[in-house]
Amino acid sequence: MKLTFIGADHEVTGSQHLLETADLKILIDCGLEQGENVYENAELPVNYSEIDYIILTHAHIDHAGMIPFACKMGFNGTIVTTNASMDLDSIMLLDSAHIQEQEAEWQNRKGMRAGKKPVEPLYTVEDAKAAIRQFRSVPYNRVTELSDTVKLRFVDAGHLLGSASAEIWITEGELKKKIVFSGDIGNQNKPLIRDPQYIAEADYVVMESTYGNRHHDMSVDHLEDLRRIVQETLDRGGNVVIPAFAVGRTQELLYLLRHLKQERLIRGHEGFPVYVDSPLAVQATHVFRENLLECYDDETRALVEQGINPIEFDNLCLSVSADDSKAINFDPEPKVILAASGMCDAGRIRHHLKHNLWRPECTVVFAGYQAEGTLGRMLQDGAETVRIFGEEIEVRAKIEQMGSMSSHADQTGLLQWISAFTKQPDALFLVHGNDEAMTAFSALLLEKPGIKPHCPYSGSVFDLATGRFEYEAEPRFIRREKAVSVRNNTVRQELALAAEAVRQLSEELKTGTNADMKRFTKELRNLLARWK
Repeated sequence: MKLTFIGADHEVTGSQHLLETADLKILIDCGLEQGENVYENAELPVNYSEIDYIILTHAHIDHAGMIPFACKMGFNGTIVTTNASMDLDSIMLLDSAHIQEQEAEWQNRKGMRAGKKPVEPLYTVEDAKAAIRQFRSVPYNRVTELSDTVKLRFVDAGHLLGSASAEIWITEGELKKKIVFSGDIGNQNKPLIRDPQYIAEADYVVMESTYGNRHHDMSVDHLEDLRRIVQETLDRGGNVVIPAFAVGRTQELLYLLRHLKQERLIRGHEGFPVYVDSPLAVQATHVFRENLLECYDDETRALVEQGINPIEFDNLCLSVSADDSKAINFDPEPKVILAASGMCDAGRIRHHLKHNLWRPECTVVFAGYQAEGTLGRMLQDGAETVRIFGEEIEVRAKIEQMGSMSSHADQTGLLQWISAFTKQPDALFLVHGNDEAMTAFSALLLEKPGIKPHCPYSGSVFDLATGRFEYEAEPRFIRREKAVSVRNNTVRQELALAAEAVRQLSEELKTGTNADMKRFTKELRNLLARWK
């Protein structure tokens, strides 16, 4: 019995780990890498056709997004996950496949003009449909036999509707071992879903460390933040525009908005409309509406048992078609608009920003992390103008940041999760975190008696029978070829002259006013961020 580390090792996305027993080959998650990658991933040491099961901890694309590709490449086994995760992935994988097809079509249109060979999408909508047919769902806390020698149980991880930690028992002759994969561990006191459920014992633990070096501000009152923002904006006659991730964050915000309406906490605008403008978010909201009692926290369960839908209220409008979306911005009534994507780099949110950013009576609210270089980060950092669809838009709307609504446990939450084991595991493997997070959390764990953390790189192989590494891989950085194209000398000279002009202007501004220096610095940083 052995474990091979493939993806999300010293990185945050692309989770994939191969567990091999005497009679089964099992992938724990099969995620798509997203954003910037630092390290090369090792090749899967077996063919996809040899894999018997994919155990999916939750529906996010960085854990599930390569499943259609695996099926395309010959995987014909069973994908085992929780009931809610299967429902969510039935829509999220189709959405991901649509994006893959669109991206390939765009590249081919561009490449055709340059005489390049056509590219194929990573997978198609048909591949995703085929993958969905291979799903099998099981409820939380039920022990499921994958074979005579391997058993599985899901425990609620509190990260997303349906998210789970996976407990796996392996028996080979007289040898018995238990390994736990944490999945993504959730934050405490989130709307709708339960807090993470703890596990008491295991021989080995594979644990995420995304926020291993960070702490959330737990004193933030999200309901009061949202109440104040909505009240002030509607009083000004403006719209509240909230970029939100389609699955999870949108439904949490709907839960808070239902509370505002139910308790009549918005004075003078009791009937204000709320629009969810994202086809994926609308479908995900329907999944949340299924009242999956096994996923909900006590407060939400109590509402459901009273016949109250926790994310439904008067004047909630779900926009699916493009015409529905366009009509929102031609309606003069002050309103709340939730639209994807959460970082404003794609999707319908860009249309709403174009129509509302220039209006001083409106508010744009960020309720999640905004990565460097994204439009959301530029707005968060105080950009005075932004370019959307080729048009320069002046930022006159109020920009607000709600306190941390992260769905990930912070360092304290991670420590609580691993400390719940009554007997410390023989070995603990940290994954799903960048170098800084893993190093900080590993150092903290080394101070705890009995905990032996490892931070393996992709390609490492651990023998679960002997409790030793069979192979410890070295880090392999992704080679970034600096392909220098032949450029016209005149263009090079013009670039050099422009750079020198920027330098000279910077020197001149040092003798000017603080306001001018501050404005120039902001605009320069925004320019650099866009190009990066």
